[in-house]
Amino acid sequence: MEETLREGLERRKVPTAVAMVATEDRVTYAGAFGKRDSASGVAAKTDSIFAIASMTKAITSTAALQLVEQGKLSLDEPAAKHLPELGKLEVLEGFDGRGKPMLRPAKKPITLRNLLTHTSGFAYDTWDENIFKYLSQAGGAISPGTVAPPVPLAFEPGTRWQYGYGLDWTGRLVETASGQTLEQYFQDHILQPLGMGDTGFILPPEKFDRLVSVYRRQDGGVLKEDPRAMPAPPKAFNGGGGLFSTAPDYVRFMQMILRHGRGNGNHQILQAKTIEMMTTNRIGSLSAGKLKSVRPATSSDVDFHPGFSDKFGFGFLINTTAYPTGRSAGSLAWAGVYNTYYWIDPRRSLCAVVMMQFLPFADKEGIGLLGDFERAVYAS
Repeated sequence: MEETLREGLERRKVPTAVAMVATEDRVTYAGAFGKRDSASGVAAKTDSIFAIASMTKAITSTAALQLVEQGKLSLDEPAAKHLPELGKLEVLEGFDGRGKPMLRPAKKPITLRNLLTHTSGFAYDTWDENIFKYLSQAGGAISPGTVAPPVPLAFEPGTRWQYGYGLDWTGRLVETASGQTLEQYFQDHILQPLGMGDTGFILPPEKFDRLVSVYRRQDGGVLKEDPRAMPAPPKAFNGGGGLFSTAPDYVRFMQMILRHGRGNGNHQILQAKTIEMMTTNRIGSLSAGKLKSVRPATSSDVDFHPGFSDKFGFGFLINTTAYPTGRSAGSLAWAGVYNTYYWIDPRRSLCAVVMMQFLPFADKEGIGLLGDFERAVYAS
């Protein structure tokens, strides 16, 4: 595995990667490759810190489902009961001959179930042409990781799967129902109980030296490094994509899923029956995981499982057929926009994560390294 990753990093010219594999009770592989940043030449380490973007979503889903267990939230009541602004939404049906948006009131209320499964109608403009056009006319844009702005729905709730910022709104629901900020809630009820001490929305100054630089692919194909600077504390905590974390921390979260909700010690983060809900198909006959990009600098087209129809649970993409690279049918996965990827394979009782830090998402070299890694995991 070490040789596969080292050779893959060099061949694919990926600046940095940290990878880990674990069973439900122990880490079986950990490796760090490349540099923290190009200027200092400091080597990446397994505890290097990454912006994990949409890998935040599974943790936000966990928080919301804790509150469902406590009776403070419900999966199927209108979310507008807690956030009235969600009761006044319109659906964007397209544009008329003059290019004016055609809007109508939504017929169905949005529920937490919709928000958790990306069937709410909320869509990132990165992968939805109509929302992209609407926001372009309005002079704005939604990037994955921004806190949900007031824009129309791309479709009637419950009728389609489309990746979007429903988990941003889920984070807002968690704050409203718990009376805590999302940072406080995560720390108290998920991160500290799991020993995830390097995960949070705020990067402490003393940890800045462990932060990995972000790169962006240029027109000529070269990756250009962003200026390395201390991230400003966020004005709001974004359940859709705001966390910093490390590979060891995220492994602890995935191990909790493998242990049916139990943390390392006596902490029961979620009930076993809730884990079952998270890890089984919650979108019926709809298909998930395939996205056509309209912002190629942010994301390439996304198709994690070409030729197959995948499903979505409460927080995870679920492949109903085994991957040719090794993962079993029924595995759980998602990713972050800066090319951080993970999967959880309950049938083999293993989980794995590989963190890189560059755009665009689903870049062919990032996906290639993920495939290299996955084949090496199952070969070993």
